[in-house]
Amino acid sequence: MRFILLGPVHLVVAGEPLTGIAPRHRAVLAYLLLNAGRVISIERLIEAMWGHDRPDTARSQIHASITAIRKVLRGAGAEGLLETRTGGYVAHPGPGQLDAREFTELVAAGRLREALELWHGEALEDVQAHYAGGVRELWNDRRLSAYERLVEAELAAGRHDELLDELAAQVSAAPLREKLNGHLVLALHRAGRQADALAVARAYRTALADEQGLDPGHAFTELEHAVLTDAPALRLPPRPSHPPQQAALAGDAAVRLPERAPVADDAASRLADEAASRLAGGAAPRLPGAVAGDPVSHPAGDPTSDGPERVVPVEGPGLRPVLGSAGRSTFLPYDIPDFSGRSAELERLAGDHPGAAIVTIDGMAGIGKTTLAVHAAHRLADRYPDGRLFIDLRAHTAGREPVDAATALEALLRQLGVPADRIPAAPAERGALWRAELAGRRVLAVLDNASDTEHVRPLLPGHSDTLVLITSRRRLVDLDGAHALSVDVLDERDAAGLFGRIVGERAHHEPDAVHEVLRLCGHLPLAIRISAARLQHRPRWTVSYLAGRLRDHRRLLDGVSAAFTLSYEQLDEAEQRMFRLLGLVPGRDIDACGAAALAETSEDEAEDLLEGLLDAHMLLQLEPGRYTFHDLLREHARSLAEDDGAVMRLLGYYLHRSRAAMDRLFPHSVAQREGIPRPAAPIAPLRDAAEASAWLDAERANIIATAVHGPEICLGFLALSMRPFLDRQAHHDDAITLHTLALQRSRRLGDRAVQARALTDLAWTYWRIGEYERAEEHAHQALDTGEEAGERARALLTLGHVALRRRADAQAERYLEQALDLTRIGADTWGEAHVLGLLALTLDRAGRPQEARRHLDLALALHRKVGNPAGEAMTLNHLGVVLRHQGELAQARARHEQAAALYRSLGNPADEAAALNGLAEAAGDPALAVEEHTAALALADRTRNRPERARAHDGLARAHLALGHAEQAGEHGRLALTLYGELGVPETEDIRAFLKDVAPS
Repeated sequence: MRFILLGPVHLVVAGEPLTGIAPRHRAVLAYLLLNAGRVISIERLIEAMWGHDRPDTARSQIHASITAIRKVLRGAGAEGLLETRTGGYVAHPGPGQLDAREFTELVAAGRLREALELWHGEALEDVQAHYAGGVRELWNDRRLSAYERLVEAELAAGRHDELLDELAAQVSAAPLREKLNGHLVLALHRAGRQADALAVARAYRTALADEQGLDPGHAFTELEHAVLTDAPALRLPPRPSHPPQQAALAGDAAVRLPERAPVADDAASRLADEAASRLAGGAAPRLPGAVAGDPVSHPAGDPTSDGPERVVPVEGPGLRPVLGSAGRSTFLPYDIPDFSGRSAELERLAGDHPGAAIVTIDGMAGIGKTTLAVHAAHRLADRYPDGRLFIDLRAHTAGREPVDAATALEALLRQLGVPADRIPAAPAERGALWRAELAGRRVLAVLDNASDTEHVRPLLPGHSDTLVLITSRRRLVDLDGAHALSVDVLDERDAAGLFGRIVGERAHHEPDAVHEVLRLCGHLPLAIRISAARLQHRPRWTVSYLAGRLRDHRRLLDGVSAAFTLSYEQLDEAEQRMFRLLGLVPGRDIDACGAAALAETSEDEAEDLLEGLLDAHMLLQLEPGRYTFHDLLREHARSLAEDDGAVMRLLGYYLHRSRAAMDRLFPHSVAQREGIPRPAAPIAPLRDAAEASAWLDAERANIIATAVHGPEICLGFLALSMRPFLDRQAHHDDAITLHTLALQRSRRLGDRAVQARALTDLAWTYWRIGEYERAEEHAHQALDTGEEAGERARALLTLGHVALRRRADAQAERYLEQALDLTRIGADTWGEAHVLGLLALTLDRAGRPQEARRHLDLALALHRKVGNPAGEAMTLNHLGVVLRHQGELAQARARHEQAAALYRSLGNPADEAAALNGLAEAAGDPALAVEEHTAALALADRTRNRPERARAHDGLARAHLALGHAEQAGEHGRLALTLYGELGVPETEDIRAFLKDVAPS
């Protein structure tokens, strides 16, 4: 029995294809076989088959498919191949039964022709399931990688003529594959067809620019230049006259590599190897004898690599290392000349490492881990005269399987100079030999691209003076004795240095544009390199033009998405889902509670998933308990995400959690929020007002962003819930945004009650910021719309405030008397107290101070009765004004001080500014008035409170004039005049008259 996946999916029994398996059943079978040995849940099968667009019958269809597959397997005598487990199903194909597994094994063994002969079309050619497209692309990449390795060996053996037709066909099928194009260019050139070679190079360059907006890599550019100049480096070295000692890793084709001359003896050979290395993606000269596609080679053109591409050989027959200064071999890759920054990291890596030392270097894709490790290794090389080793473990290499411990140990032992016949077959014995060889030596080893702790544990040294640098995209937190170094994005200076080194002079002429490019790249080294390379090869582009192109993040994301995709694919299923869902979040960051709501899971499970993503460097944590994305990773997550109602769940969480916070902070107004429905599931409680305030401070921007970019459901309730906090904290821009959204939605739905409430909230907010015309306009609309007494009273209260500000006292009194009647009819004690406090100011202006005092005493009692400290502070502030007008300055100051203290305790700086201005106006001492108005001005500036800023400047002008400071008086007077003029209030003329009396400066 044999299962065929590398072509149309089918089952072969006794040499004959088995018919009668339905397409859906073949798709399920193929998925189980691709995941052979793993338990696959029904949910995962459903997602694989249909994605998010699953039918209602999905579960029953999966059960039917499993039943049908079992029937076929039973008929073929392989009933036990598909096993049911507690968590789902697991397939156990035997040796030689699965072509995809055999392909992988043959490639790993270097039998490339045999591996490629297993293909009969595209992988999963006739499968239409949701998962098939991605799998097909991955396996096609694996096939092409194997073919490229085979071609590289054939080219090295001088078989360019035989390759041309086949290679041209492969390039036609994969026109953007850089290695294939490079191989074709080299083959044509060696066949004497220089013009055709250059034509292929130009065609590739044009296609790449048109399709992806990119230029070819450095290696391809050098190859193109070498062809153009007919460089001797591209010529094949002379063939040996004696039989070769080693066959290329080309399977049964038995392609022989010519024996290499020593490095110092044959410059042409070295240059030819260098060209071949660059063609294969290597950034450094190919070391003599290195076999293309060796297990320790970096993949060519791999955008997931953190550093430049490198090909690193292992020793063996016909393989020679480069000799270091101490006579020992060094296998370190090329150290890039434009390395920038990382001074703190390099200092840590350069510290004393007595005995065997292990340093893990972790960070997100594209952060520059490999580049840092290699650069540090070169700097430290002299300390380790007994060998400098390097191996790419390939945990994050597109289309390549990670290098297992046994293979890695073999490569490392051969780099140490251990002959092949001394290397045992068993992994445990290889590990023992590795530790024995290191004992007594000073060796530096770079283990690049590790997947996790278990991947590298067998490679660690025993007791020796060895330094091991390990790079990984995951934090290797459970590696005993290791020193961890997490690599972050570059700071502004280092990022600019890297960009400038690549781009040259143009970077110095447009510093602002460079800053913009770096910001758009998120200071990620890989993104900076991609962007700088685009500019480097386009002399007519300016940095500003590049920044304009990069503002569409998709253009930049195309360059780094391959790196991110690999990191994503190595997450488990639950982490992948959380990553995708987080891409939907409109806000800046999220905590575990919010993520739990987003993913419909428990808070503990959500936190575990977030921490897993953090360890995998798919998330950042800028402050404890809060998780966010690097900007480019956010775009990548968003490109993968499909909303299954997650944002609605998050918005619902914000609604109910904010209501709980408001109930803690504003217990006197709980009744106003009774119309908000209770949550279906319990919301984590807030212990006290301090926790409620901290949560709101952390989430405010996220809540507003979700309201703006999320679903329109429950916006009216959210605005109702958030309004007291936004008002108290002077977040007036956010209040306008939220109430405007609520108004727009309520108008579309014809919900007059929510519409009236949104209008009154907007009217009040506009009054707060001194936009009196808009406040008046919205308040009148609220009166026209609203039918509920409370909302009408609030609209009239706002109109009273506006009229009072304009000194239309009679009009203000009428509005407020109407509002007072409505609050009493509705038994609205809270509203009645507010109206009484403001009405007292109109009575005071009308020369009725005793009435004003009685109104204020009653208002104060009512606020205390309902437990409204903010209302109490406001009333005390009004009482201070009335007492000052009556000449009772000491009592007035006492009330203003009480008000200021209350506002301060409530965290209400905008209204505290009003209390401090009142305190200064009752000072009776111009020097003290200057001090208190200055404090008021600072708070008003911070909260953008224009009325109190104008009042503070007015008071400062008069106090400075009383102190004889005419110049300062004039300066503050002019500032007050500007602000009063913007507000359109009568104080404009008062301050203008004052300025006429001030001596000109």
